Amino acid sequence: MTYRRSTLALAVLSLLAEAQHQQQLGMHPYKMQRLMKDRGKGEVVNVGQRASLYRTIERLHRKELIEVRESSREHNRPERTLYALTDEGTRVWREWMLDALATPKREFPEFLAAMAFVPLLEPGEVADQLARRQEKLETELTRLNAQIAASGEWGRLFTLELECLRATTEAELEWVESVIKDLRSGSITWSKEWLAAMAAAHSH
Repeated sequence: MTYRRSTLALAVLSLLAEAQHQQQLGMHPYKMQRLMKDRGKGEVVNVGQRASLYRTIERLHRKELIEVRESSREHNRPERTLYALTDEGTRVWREWMLDALATPKREFPEFLAAMAFVPLLEPGEVADQLARRQEKLETELTRLNAQIAASGEWGRLFTLELECLRATTEAELEWVESVIKDLRSGSITWSKEWLAAMAAAHSH
């Protein structure tokens, strides 16, 4: 059987694997969300929406990758359900982890889709918007550097995902700067007439 993988599903299975390693009975969804936020994993996993977390847990439960170990209710509070990995869940979690580490995944970011169609805009307009992106990337880089520095006491093991984010942000920033430079200098340029001529030349 194949299972639909997502970053949130991988995070849920990983936390339950952690609970298993620590010989805990299981983990409540609320604790999963709190741990991910407290550990700064919101940088790489979208844990802001509790509804998304619960939908992911329900899906993993339906697929029998996780199971209910305990359910309790205190006074008027909502029912608290303790989840744990099944044997199949443990197998799938390990398979997902190893594959995610080894295999680059082809993704389709919105930014790259927009870059594919920039000739529909004016060169100066594109340069202006990329300059705005440049500023935001610089701000993000500063934030990531500060966060990595603040986490230094934990050691590099616990900031690897932030380091990767920083590296990709630095690479994107360098590339955006180079495109802006070429747009401003005219090394990259176009016009409606030139695009029409190009289309006509390649229509045969």
